[in-house]
Amino acid sequence: MKKKLVALTGAGISAESGIKTFRDAEGLWEGHNVMDVATPEGWHKNPKLVMDFYNQRRQQLHEVQPNLGHQILAELENDFEVFIITQNVDNLHEKSGSSNVLHLHGELLKVRSTKNANYILDWETDLNFGDFDDQGNQLRPHIVWFGEEVPALEEAVGIVENADILIIIGTSLQVYPAASLINFAKATIPVFYIDPKPAEIYNLPNNIKVLATTGTKGIKIVQKELEKLQ
Repeated sequence: MKKKLVALTGAGISAESGIKTFRDAEGLWEGHNVMDVATPEGWHKNPKLVMDFYNQRRQQLHEVQPNLGHQILAELENDFEVFIITQNVDNLHEKSGSSNVLHLHGELLKVRSTKNANYILDWETDLNFGDFDDQGNQLRPHIVWFGEEVPALEEAVGIVENADILIIIGTSLQVYPAASLINFAKATIPVFYIDPKPAEIYNLPNNIKVLATTGTKGIKIVQKELEKLQ
């Protein structure tokens, strides 16, 4: 039976494909204040700005490709039962061939009803005023904004609890509740943490290997380490 390998991925892994993050930009995301484009308040204040912002991100997504970090995670399915829990809203894990991807913070290529959170549609093009659900309600980006509940959190906790190996890639471990997931890992499993500016991890009993480097460089190192753990 294959061991269960769980990868928690953040913005850093997609940054190497050319998708910009706001983590190192003093709260700005593509020149916009995060509070204006990634909060319910921002949506109510200026929905056109928010729709235009995500339309641009969606267009950008069609122009970028997975990098080596994404590809290696997909290849690891040959030897492990791999589950990816990502904070990213892009589809680069799926494009690289990963089978089990859980998006904590929503997906750029989906939209949902403003009145019914369970009414979700695949959406490849621009979202505009007048794009409605089947009850005539405006659609919005299928993104978990700051201050909103994370519907996938319970499922994510269950996945981490059953992990035999945990890899954390490209996340500052500053965004909650996503950052709390590592606390649900069994105390006996190995943990690998890859990030150019790794956060301090306190009170975790696991054997943790920290690699202060990019996702692509770090995952190549971890891939070799994993050969000993099959």
